[in-house]
Amino acid sequence: MLDQIVKYRQIVTLADGTRVLLRPLMHEDRDGLIALFEPVGPDDYKLMRNDVRNKELVGSWVDKLDYKKVLPIVAVVAERIVGDATLHFRGGPGRHIADVRIFISKEFRRRGLGTAMLRALIDVARKCGLQLLVAEVVADQVKVISAFKNLGFEQRALYPDYFMMPDGETHDVVVLMLPLTHKREEF
Repeated sequence: MLDQIVKYRQIVTLADGTRVLLRPLMHEDRDGLIALFEPVGPDDYKLMRNDVRNKELVGSWVDKLDYKKVLPIVAVVAERIVGDATLHFRGGPGRHIADVRIFISKEFRRRGLGTAMLRALIDVARKCGLQLLVAEVVADQVKVISAFKNLGFEQRALYPDYFMMPDGETHDVVVLMLPLTHKREEF
């Protein structure tokens, strides 16, 4: 199965005709991934779980690639990484679940790339045998929540004051889940 994932490739065409290659992150993508996160502005940065401005940290994600822990799918346009979507696998009793995270370069937002990347993650998650995907989104990101719901994610919880921004301000977080398998009803 892992061999199949490593070979995963999909070309999507955005509404404006831009062709984008979706594929797993590879070791030779170190500089490209660092470049993706380099221009992150304060509005995006405050929502990040990690210090993506730290080139060494971002580079270590590539240096320590382990598709069994985190499976990153990147969006590539003309050899430039313009998006990064990841499945973060859980262990133990949650081994059937992965957390979804996505970041897209500003100039590629609101063009359908996020939806294409989420669809790719869902496809890859099914191939990995996962049963449930989970996404946490700040509640005031209404368009992002709507995009997840349009792909079948359901809002399962609202956590008040769950994310704290660098300035100490807290925000509510919506927990969205997508079941990838259907429970069999037997009689």
